[in-house]
Amino acid sequence: MTQLIISRLQFAVTTSYHFLFVPLTLGLGVLVALMETWYVRTGNETYKKMTKFWGKLFLINFAMGVVTGLVQEFQFGMNWSEYSRFVGDIFGAPLAVEALLAFFLESTFLGVWVFGWDRLPKKVHLLSIWLVAISSNLSALWILIANSFMQEPVGYALRHGRAEMTSFLALVTNPHVFYQFPHTVLSGFVTAAFFVMGISAYHLIKKNHLDVFRRSFHMAVVFGIISTFGVAGIGHLQGMYLVKVQPMKMAAAEAHWETENPAGLLVFASIDEQGHKNTSQLEIPGMLSFLSYDRFTGEVKGINELQAADVQQYGPGNYIPPVTSLFWSFRIMLAAGMWLVVMSLLGLYFYKSKRLEQKTWFLKLLLFTIPIPYIANTSGWYMAEVGRQPWIVYGLQKVDAAVSTSVPAASMLIALIGFALIYSILAIADVYLLVKFIKQGPEEASPEALNHEMKGASLWT
Repeated sequence: MTQLIISRLQFAVTTSYHFLFVPLTLGLGVLVALMETWYVRTGNETYKKMTKFWGKLFLINFAMGVVTGLVQEFQFGMNWSEYSRFVGDIFGAPLAVEALLAFFLESTFLGVWVFGWDRLPKKVHLLSIWLVAISSNLSALWILIANSFMQEPVGYALRHGRAEMTSFLALVTNPHVFYQFPHTVLSGFVTAAFFVMGISAYHLIKKNHLDVFRRSFHMAVVFGIISTFGVAGIGHLQGMYLVKVQPMKMAAAEAHWETENPAGLLVFASIDEQGHKNTSQLEIPGMLSFLSYDRFTGEVKGINELQAADVQQYGPGNYIPPVTSLFWSFRIMLAAGMWLVVMSLLGLYFYKSKRLEQKTWFLKLLLFTIPIPYIANTSGWYMAEVGRQPWIVYGLQKVDAAVSTSVPAASMLIALIGFALIYSILAIADVYLLVKFIKQGPEEASPEALNHEMKGASLWT
């Protein structure tokens, strides 16, 4: 049990920290590519300054993402060797494609883009940043294909106590991917949009490089509105799908204990997990049925009935994930999403009415809104991963059967403390570099100069 707890803590720490950088990479790469596209099409030097400035911040984020992601796959062979033994034949395939195809493509053309300024024809240089942006999102696709197997196993057969792949096509066309991938990518676009809007707001308050940051803000706010509504739409579709394939996850996220038709959506609940009930709650009648079926009637199964069904199917055990934390993480994600929709719409309104720079209160609020997409991303992934407990591979392998039995708990604890310390140092380096180059503004340093700066930072990390 100690090994299991420490292993889960270690993976939670390293994965959560790594995923702070992933969404911004997905979205900011596309925004930088769009900025350079406008530069190549118009010849306007302002767009070139924008591309270089935001490209520097993209490079910092990308480098930190690579460094923090290095240990992820190693953990599958160390703390989670029983998981790898059971499902490695399947899980390893998309991860190998991600590394050999998407990551190397991304890294190669990022180098071409950094050192190709004024050395390559404009359109060739532009192509390199688009290949970086596309391959970043392809990288996410392959990782999510692997994760989707854990959520909804397909294309496999159980042989000799292992899950073995029977269809690679079934793996890559897993229905779960078609909801999880766009939801993750669009969340990354939202993260990048508010990152650019927030930093642009800082410089607009300071009256620095007004043309650069007005245009940056305009591009980001349009990008953000499209992405926030896209996230909401695909999130609704994903929720309807999960009601069918992972009903326990959705019931737990709603603290929905008893089967009802129609079922109400809880705005607030005081949850008694031991008693399998809510002691008090505030409910919107019929709304949970609507979110599940797009109509205000329809049976939504409760946790108690689903637990009994799981016991009958899988044998004795507790198949209920932590309801209280899931309930509130889901609402944190929804509240953050609604806040971002309102802020993006206000941002476009103030920009179009030419009152943006006069709305200092709004610009300051945007600066403090930068962390909100990160909170939404983290709480959303908490629901996705914790919501399928006790399964590590849904319906096939439980978490307690996946942890390594040969690694001592003391070694795991030392590794956990070591990773936490190293990642803390990396966090300091990341904040230092971001603040330094954000304050410098567009014209003070090139991507090549940033490369030298990051080499210096790596010496003390």
